[in-house]
Amino acid sequence: MRARAVVAVLVAAAVLGVLSGRFVLPARSPSPAASAASAAAPSRSVTGPKAATGPVTERNLLSAKTLAGVGVTGHLYVRDRVGDGHYANGDCAGEKTLSQALGGPVAHFRGLMTSAAASADDATIAVDQHAQIAREVAADAGTPALAQNFAERLVLEELPCQNEPPGHWVYGPTHTLALAPGVSASWMGLYEGARNTTGTAPPGREPCGGVSFLRSGSHYAVLEVDACLGTEAMTTLVRTAVSQL
Repeated sequence: MRARAVVAVLVAAAVLGVLSGRFVLPARSPSPAASAASAAAPSRSVTGPKAATGPVTERNLLSAKTLAGVGVTGHLYVRDRVGDGHYANGDCAGEKTLSQALGGPVAHFRGLMTSAAASADDATIAVDQHAQIAREVAADAGTPALAQNFAERLVLEELPCQNEPPGHWVYGPTHTLALAPGVSASWMGLYEGARNTTGTAPPGREPCGGVSFLRSGSHYAVLEVDACLGTEAMTTLVRTAVSQL
């Protein structure tokens, strides 16, 4: 009976191979010795990015290469400056500058755009809004506790933008990523006004870019994504951005 069973299994595997274009054989059961060795071996823990300390530098900011990794092709112009100014703070949240919102120190601003033409008031903002791909504002709060406070306040500030009259652009629900102790991010997808028919983001529909709030140790940042990225690409981009923050 055992020999017949083996033959039956092999015949079934051959049939599956013909149907799928490849042969699939059943996996061998591990020997008792191998099972014991596997159980005795210590498990390896996967560590996430380390929480940041010290001043923010350009290496902590999003790069054109990272955007290429989520499908944003073509040459991007990268513009940097240090100071104060408007961040990704929508009209539904008051459109304040970073110092008005937090009263914190000066920040690093980085704009990534498809055109070299930048605003005379802010080199990180493209003259043509359709040329703006992303914009990040990052700073060192001095302590992890204060960076967490800043990041949480920035998220709360944008919550009113999740409920807007039909026809007005709206943010979707808040997604949260926790990568390691002291390293986390929250992001909200953007939905154009034509897709807002009920006052909130349409359920089950993909966003078109969005805004994210990052925290790593004593660093915090706001990343606005104007490129039309869906949930998977936004999650990947936000994860990468907070990992290098």
